[in-house]
Amino acid sequence: MGDYIVELDHIGKSFPGVKALDDVQFHLKPGEVHALLGENGAGKSTLMKILCGIYERDCGEFSVDGKEIHSFSPKIAQALGIAIIHQELNMCSHLTVAENIFLAREELSFGLINQKSLNDKAKQVLHKLKLNIDPTTMVGKLPISKQQMVEIAKALSTNARILIMDEPTSALTENEIKELFRIIRELKAEGKAIVYISHRLEELKEIVDRITILRDGKYVTTRNFTDTSIPEIISFMVGREIKEKYPRVERKRGNKILEVKHLQAGMVKDVSFDLYEGEIIGFAGLMGAGRTELVRAIFGADRIESGDIFLEGTKVVIKSPMDAIRVGIVCAPEDRKKEGLCTELTIRENIGLANLDTICNRVGLIHEKKEIELTHRAIQDLKIKTPSITQEVKNLSGGNQQKIVVGKWLVRKARVVIFDEPTRGIDVAAKVEIYNLMNQLKEEGIGVIFVSSELPEILGMSDKIIVMCDGRITGEIARRDATQDIILSYATQYRVKKEVNGYGGK
Repeated sequence: MGDYIVELDHIGKSFPGVKALDDVQFHLKPGEVHALLGENGAGKSTLMKILCGIYERDCGEFSVDGKEIHSFSPKIAQALGIAIIHQELNMCSHLTVAENIFLAREELSFGLINQKSLNDKAKQVLHKLKLNIDPTTMVGKLPISKQQMVEIAKALSTNARILIMDEPTSALTENEIKELFRIIRELKAEGKAIVYISHRLEELKEIVDRITILRDGKYVTTRNFTDTSIPEIISFMVGREIKEKYPRVERKRGNKILEVKHLQAGMVKDVSFDLYEGEIIGFAGLMGAGRTELVRAIFGADRIESGDIFLEGTKVVIKSPMDAIRVGIVCAPEDRKKEGLCTELTIRENIGLANLDTICNRVGLIHEKKEIELTHRAIQDLKIKTPSITQEVKNLSGGNQQKIVVGKWLVRKARVVIFDEPTRGIDVAAKVEIYNLMNQLKEEGIGVIFVSSELPEILGMSDKIIVMCDGRITGEIARRDATQDIILSYATQYRVKKEVNGYGGK
């Protein structure tokens, strides 16, 4: 018992209509990085919320430092040195970095917050992590990657000795990931225990000591990471071997669907490209390259300053997402919770909201049978794990939420589908399902625009790759000629346009 700082045994937890955890165990040692792995919906987040006091377990034994835990709460968890960094950031965008780090733990002077003391303490925490972030900056003005680092600083400011990291690298650049791993190694050397949740299996070899795998709410195995191969881990996670990681299909491209000419929108500068029927274009580039800003402009979410968009040869004017949807351009956005879902509503309501024009009658009343049919079709096509179509979206795993973002558009007849980071934060098997959906659209003659920060999936799924840097297209590459080195070369060449094998901006 003395070997473990945390022991969870025979843990069970149920929600209405679903058993989230069934006889699960998890043991954590001081000074180790222990990866908790499994598909979306496997029970990882539920187990960690029990460890943090957010959920009460229905059954099972729970001990910290060898002492059995009976009643538990987030306040007790914090007092015991347990902190979690959630996958979905929990920042107050209208407050400063310092105010976020010490939220509800501010030092008061005559009933007022001592801002100087707050900023000084925040500087110390940030300095320890070697983060060059001004503590007086409003968090809402920071990029997502910096907000992620502030979350880590917030957790460490509580003197946590058990740190749970849920998909911490999903919004980080390569250099920021290296910095995070440096921080993790230092924390480990200090004897802190870290639970690390990630779907990026290749990165585990950099920091992880042991792994525990869950599947469908049940415990599968615990192993030393060095004794287990990546294919074995995937097999344990999904219960079967995934033979094709990027199941790309070949299809002869058809007529030109979309033509973008000299588009200017905010940081997007003079961008031109063509998209054809049955073609997947992958947009690559470093963080801040302008990829998301480009697709937001095409979808009408950001204002277009100049330039033209043609759909099947006809010029279209897109001033709002509704304009884009009407002409057949739809988008699954990067931030699924903020821009892609109404988390307080049910699956059925989320699917229905995006398709009101097809499920409402002439007087504006929803045709329930049509709405239910659309919802069941989306659940079946995307293999969404849910007890019913009336399940609230907030109660689903991150991967299943992402599927609903995609699914609500796939049930309508779109001509162009934009995916902005569609696989961020979802597991290997769920990624393959998203790829298969992209292939399905491709085979139906739909044009697909695909933004991703993961170069392997850009290389694996794209027919043509467009590289952006500083808001401009710096390279267009035929898939057969693309390599990671070529893409990274173009991704760092400001204001230089490259063509490989005839591909280039018009």
